[in-house]
Amino acid sequence: MNNSEFDAAVDRAIESLPEWVTDRMDNIHVVVEDRPTREQGDVLGIYEGVSLLERSADYWGALPDRIIVFRKPHFDLELSDAELEEEIRRTVLHEIAHHLGIDDERLHELGWD
Repeated sequence: MNNSEFDAAVDRAIESLPEWVTDRMDNIHVVVEDRPTREQGDVLGIYEGVSLLERSADYWGALPDRIIVFRKPHFDLELSDAELEEEIRRTVLHEIAHHLGIDDERLHELGWD
């Protein structure tokens, strides 16, 4: 899988989301970057923002939240293209869950960690 195929896999993961999820997503931008910074840690993806559950009535005018999916850590897993596509999908779902307000503990309970 090359970089453009990776980007397309991220797009497919977003496009495959059920309507009830996409209807709830608000003020969020999904981007692909090569690697996380040292401060971000050893991760495949990260959610930066204010989850929907934490937003109050005075939430307005904020810059979009971001989901960042990192290419190099995914490539470093040395998976087949099919396995890599599934891992990308899993990463996107995990970070969107954070946007919806689902924490890591609950994701673990659901088997999404």
